[in-house]
Amino acid sequence: MLSRTADHLFWMSRYMERAENTARMLNVSYETSLLPQSAAAVEAGWEGILSISELLPSYLALYKNINPCDVMEFMVKDANNPSSIISCLRAARENARAVRGTLTTEVWETQNQTWLEVNRMLKSGEFERDPGQFFEWVKFRSHLSRGVTVGTMLMDESLYFMRMGTFLERADNTARLVDVKFHAMQNDFFGAPNYSGVEAEVTQEYDFYHWSAILRSVSGFEVYRKVYRDVIRPERVAELLILRPDMPRSLHASLNEVVSNLKLVSHDSESDTLRHAGRLRSELAFGRIDEILATGLHAYLTQFLERVNVLGARISREFLMPQAA
Repeated sequence: MLSRTADHLFWMSRYMERAENTARMLNVSYETSLLPQSAAAVEAGWEGILSISELLPSYLALYKNINPCDVMEFMVKDANNPSSIISCLRAARENARAVRGTLTTEVWETQNQTWLEVNRMLKSGEFERDPGQFFEWVKFRSHLSRGVTVGTMLMDESLYFMRMGTFLERADNTARLVDVKFHAMQNDFFGAPNYSGVEAEVTQEYDFYHWSAILRSVSGFEVYRKVYRDVIRPERVAELLILRPDMPRSLHASLNEVVSNLKLVSHDSESDTLRHAGRLRSELAFGRIDEILATGLHAYLTQFLERVNVLGARISREFLMPQAA
């Protein structure tokens, strides 16, 4: 396969997944902002969204204060923000158009229709009338895109690069979500010095809604109930989203998919890229949540994100045309 074609397929899937993850993060902040809490806590929640995407400086250059309306405007409708939902869907569609002949008709039409529909919805004010419903629509279009891709594309390198892009992006976004949300809850956790260094009493009701909202942001609420059959505990939320290979949006499950697809496109079973990915997956496969929390969750996830970015750069150098994320 031409590296340029592989590049467009890889980034088409990454941008679609990024749009979905942005919608998920905005939705959970939108829901938790409706809970009884101080104005400072609400502001911290929305600041966390900007921090996850590393967009806080860009936002503050445009807006004086952090408030829900401005953050959602910036993260949904701002075409000058490369990580906004509208920018991600545009980039996904443009990458798809560049390799139209490689895609099935169904995959192309799904991407194109998503782009046309999101413009119609934003112009008609549907987002402002019901942000939650809009975020659900973005998630649905991403699900549809993945389903149509798997259901209609030939199982060859084109599909493998698309899948690799999806799960590399998912690993990155899940790690960012867990890091920011856990790091922000310094007064909620269980007193491990390397986690927060603070022990505090919080109401059981707020605790439940906060952690359940995080789980719902990755479609993990029902999964948690099925796996643990217990009240929601922070350390188990962390274990589910980091180490469980059967949780679809966990770091472990995402790296399993990245390595599997990387093996299918790699002609060298001992390449540095494959070894780097395999080593990262192995650490997740044999990791223990108590050890991760004891050494510091924030430090662990920061290092994980650095290594995922290195992996993405290695994949680009070995297989793809250079392109900025």
